[in-house]
Amino acid sequence: MNHVLVTGGAGYIGSHACKTLAERGFVPVTFDNFSTGWREAVKFGPLVEGDLSDRAALDAAFAEYAPLAVMHFAAASLVGESMQDPGKYWRNNVLGSLTLIEAAIAAECLDFVFSSTCAVYGEQDGVVLTEDSPKAPINAYGSSKRAVEEILRDFGVSHGLRSVIFRYFNVAGADPESRVGEFHRPETHLIPVMLEAADGLRPELVIHGEDYPTHDGTCVRDYVHVVDLVEAHVLGLEWLREGKGSAVFNLGTGVGFSVREVISHCRAATGKAVPHRFGPRRAGDAGSLVSGSHRAADTLGWEPRHSSLRLMIRDAWNWHVNGGYKG
Repeated sequence: MNHVLVTGGAGYIGSHACKTLAERGFVPVTFDNFSTGWREAVKFGPLVEGDLSDRAALDAAFAEYAPLAVMHFAAASLVGESMQDPGKYWRNNVLGSLTLIEAAIAAECLDFVFSSTCAVYGEQDGVVLTEDSPKAPINAYGSSKRAVEEILRDFGVSHGLRSVIFRYFNVAGADPESRVGEFHRPETHLIPVMLEAADGLRPELVIHGEDYPTHDGTCVRDYVHVVDLVEAHVLGLEWLREGKGSAVFNLGTGVGFSVREVISHCRAATGKAVPHRFGPRRAGDAGSLVSGSHRAADTLGWEPRHSSLRLMIRDAWNWHVNGGYKG
């Protein structure tokens, strides 16, 4: 069978990837330790409960399912936390990925799709970032992802590992059918926090900083719909299965929105005001991160068709009011 091992398949992006893989005729095998994922999100294929630090569990999963490829989403991913506890990010993201890569190679599973981040670029305000922009991460999260990218390249040279690396900008939205969505505890991502404030589930949204060198003083980010994001991953998998070489792609829209602008779009999409206040800057946050994604469009034929900000907020809102996990 066309099994694909999906690490972090019980999480936000991983569960959406599993849904899309299943719709395309693959069998996603979720490998997750449920440190941040949700059992209710595992709906589209078998589950292996395990940790990336456990080589025996990985070897058993590869032996049982003989996956044709790996999609690697499992990672610690909070910028602020990575500034406070960098060791967690190097252990989880780098050592865990290295163990996974070595297990995949031992099982002769040589096609690997990796979830990286625009945080590898660091602070480059006012610049549209391309895949060739300098890599200068300013937090441990970005540094750990850059390190895994380098590991993949090294193992490509030494063992023939083929990898597609996707550097995400800000992922938002939810499955339009509300079968899976974004749900973290604690929640730190802007749009779900904003929706909780709009719905009265928290007293207010705290905006971290209003003195950035942007047009209105708040951070600017490039938002891409999670449905478009996972579509790129399937295109990347197909690229590898066709025998093409390793590649790196940005995934964004090329348009940035400030926090103030996101709040305005939320009001328009939901009809609800967002109570908010300003707080100090958060360590490790860049002022502006905007993508140039022409390579993904030209090479993979990828198009972010769902990535209007209002649609992302609408789908996230529908998930929030109609779906959600009970954990």
